[in-house]
Amino acid sequence: MRDILPDLRARCADGVPLALATVVAVHGSAPRDPGAVMAVDAAGTVVGSVSGGCVEGDVYEVAREVLAGSGPRVVAYGISDDEAFGVGLTCGGTIEVLVRAYVCAAELADLGGLLDLIAADRPVAEATVLCGAAETGARLVVRPSDAGPATGTLGSEGLDAAVTADARGLLAQGHTATRWYGAHGRRRMQEVAVFIRTYAPPPRMLVFGAIDHAAATARIGSFLGYRVTVCDARPAFATRERFPTADEVVRAWPHTYLESTEVDARTVICVLTHDPKFDVPLLLAALRTPAAYIGVMGSRRTHHDRLARLREAGADEGALARLASPVGLDLGARTPEETAVSIAAEIIQHRWGGTGRPLGELTGAIHHHGGPAAAR
Repeated sequence: MRDILPDLRARCADGVPLALATVVAVHGSAPRDPGAVMAVDAAGTVVGSVSGGCVEGDVYEVAREVLAGSGPRVVAYGISDDEAFGVGLTCGGTIEVLVRAYVCAAELADLGGLLDLIAADRPVAEATVLCGAAETGARLVVRPSDAGPATGTLGSEGLDAAVTADARGLLAQGHTATRWYGAHGRRRMQEVAVFIRTYAPPPRMLVFGAIDHAAATARIGSFLGYRVTVCDARPAFATRERFPTADEVVRAWPHTYLESTEVDARTVICVLTHDPKFDVPLLLAALRTPAAYIGVMGSRRTHHDRLARLREAGADEGALARLASPVGLDLGARTPEETAVSIAAEIIQHRWGGTGRPLGELTGAIHHHGGPAAAR
């Protein structure tokens, strides 16, 4: 959604009717994850993608029918590996796509309100009925409990209450999922399928040490969608000119800054200082956070020395096992830019549970849908 957000907001502001096609389920290998969106407006203009081009033509025709008044629907594109080329989904797998129209002023204003929250990086979830004993396409927009009540309805007070509670739980984790309920919200029943799409603010990447490797890591972090902060205590190095792509550059002692800033279970921390006077207090602070990844630069000798210092400072073996050090995957990297790719590859591996091995040496599905930290 974020990649086409300006286009969607402009159409809502101008009152242009549109249909949104959203991937709501993926089985096997497929090019886009649940939540991927393609929009078709009243003029036939297309923005976004649900399959990287594989089935867009058919989805376009369905969207035009829904815009013409046929009603929201879920369409499935089933693809065995042998049949993949014949139906256009070249990578195999199956996707299910919800197509829903926003035509009248009230619908467009409702969608525009959701898009405004997403654009402002406000946490919000959208729950939509897919099928069953409730109206397909019925929507509920859910914000955290301290941000006000849910808006919209899925058809019954009990269903709204149950979905609101689950949506807030998924939103806190940054997960998107389909849940099943009874018609009035009872759990462990299979009467109503509800797709809950969460929009959490971008995860943070905290880069400590204003060196050339940090500049390259900040660039690739921004490219991957992280909100990047670079921190260093040295004013001559921690400058906006040296880190133009970072969202913020902080001049402070690393451990002091880390102890004062927000870190959640999606945050990744890259410690590139490899200086004991910075590293030890910083890593002790980092190990007290729920960060998803803590990568630390340095040679193996530096790493062993660092571990000894951390043990002396009170860190236990369980905590030390969280450190990814020496940082990055073994790509044979030499330059700061190549090293940044190595670090990014390890972060992605941690996020999705990949093996880090060449795909040509493996069998089974290429695309991982889920994993230990499938959070965006």
